[in-house]
Amino acid sequence: METSVNNEQRWQSVLARDRSADGSFYYAVRSTGVYCRPTCPSRRPKRENVTFFATTEAAERAGFRACGRCRPTETPRASEAVERACEYIRAHADESVSLDQISQFAGMTKFHLIRVFRAALGVTPREYLRSIRNARMKNGLVVQDKVIDAIFDAGFSSTSRAYEQAAVGLGMTPSAYKAGGKGMRISYAVFESKIGHVLIACTERGVCAVRLGDSSEKLVRELATEFHSAALKRDPEALGPLFRKVESYLAGQSTGIDLPLDIRATAFQARVWQALRQTRPGDTLTYSELAQRLGTPRAVRAVARACATNPVALTVPCHRVIRRNGDLAGYRWGLERKKALLKLERGS
Repeated sequence: METSVNNEQRWQSVLARDRSADGSFYYAVRSTGVYCRPTCPSRRPKRENVTFFATTEAAERAGFRACGRCRPTETPRASEAVERACEYIRAHADESVSLDQISQFAGMTKFHLIRVFRAALGVTPREYLRSIRNARMKNGLVVQDKVIDAIFDAGFSSTSRAYEQAAVGLGMTPSAYKAGGKGMRISYAVFESKIGHVLIACTERGVCAVRLGDSSEKLVRELATEFHSAALKRDPEALGPLFRKVESYLAGQSTGIDLPLDIRATAFQARVWQALRQTRPGDTLTYSELAQRLGTPRAVRAVARACATNPVALTVPCHRVIRRNGDLAGYRWGLERKKALLKLERGS
């Protein structure tokens, strides 16, 4: 239950049109029957006519309607805050950045910012900062002479922290990544199927890539580029049993491809890919529906990015995601192949 002190603080935020209060509460005016954001540009009402609500739903249940000027049911303020937060994080990723600093620049309380940031991007501001630093370290390892220079230039405060994050972000230590996967052993093979060539690649721990294409040479070349210093070995005999699982799936004899995986992902990517693996053959869902299923309804673009970066085609069935209007949207391995897969699954 809100106290009179809390309501007085809210009223002061309304009078000041405090941007940091947007989204944390709404005020309603009994004389007009309208509820607004704290920053609404309309004329300030009399205090005795004002009541406060924590959510738009609560205001509407009490019989108030949304203001046509500040549009409290829409999220442009939240989107603007997220963009400002991202801007600040990118500009200060090589410094010691606190959540208080980010939220102050975004114009929101830190707790509200975490909520809208996660809803929009699927990650927290801290996780986003970590991804920026990992990306900068990844680029720095290519151009810097020394690993330690790339680590500190990316904004990491210590080598131990960088190596800890690299296990997820790079899938290997910074030194190994700089060496292009040197020391790794990857077995691979390319097979022909009814949907074109299928490349399967495995480390000692599991499948690290399933790629589809029209040219076996191109698929192998892409694998060699990504792991340019790893020990690659063509071994169709060893990988034959894995491909037979793919064949069984394409023939409609199984509902999925259960392969031991060795893939790296952010926490959000892992959630998206796991949710996709739980969908049934023949079913489709939109990017919005997938975001809602994850509990992050505004993270539609983040869901789309996770689908686009899926390294194991078929095993993680990102071909089952379509646009809201029914269009197939993009597919890393080609729209015709996506159409064929959906037709195959519906037929089976």
